[in-house]
Amino acid sequence: MSSQQQKVDKEEWKKKIIESLKDVYDPEIPVDIVNLGLIYDLKITDEGDVYLKLGLTAPGCPVVDDLIYTVEQVIKESVPAKSVEVDIDLETQWTPLKMTAEGREKFKQLYGYDIVEMWVQTYGLPADEQKS
Repeated sequence: MSSQQQKVDKEEWKKKIIESLKDVYDPEIPVDIVNLGLIYDLKITDEGDVYLKLGLTAPGCPVVDDLIYTVEQVIKESVPAKSVEVDIDLETQWTPLKMTAEGREKFKQLYGYDIVEMWVQTYGLPADEQKS
């Protein structure tokens, strides 16, 4: 096998991983982790190591170990990764503002209201998102 064939197509891997992770659902909100905006970082090395930083909708989530395991398995099934590391980000607080348009729509269909609108009405926009 030439070195050209061995080179990891990072963009292709990212697409496959993100697409596969749309089948992984948050235990609290029945929307997938991609559309909830819980994928904070995804790095792939030329050698095929995958690093994913994952947020949680609720700190102290009781099923965090199951979630990590599921995400690792989904990544391993979607690409031939040399190694997979899933890191939980407990520093960055998740808010509904991180959700994709698709995630908001799914939430609206499930619960009958727009979680982002309700969030903004309740808490206001964060200082860094307010227009002067």
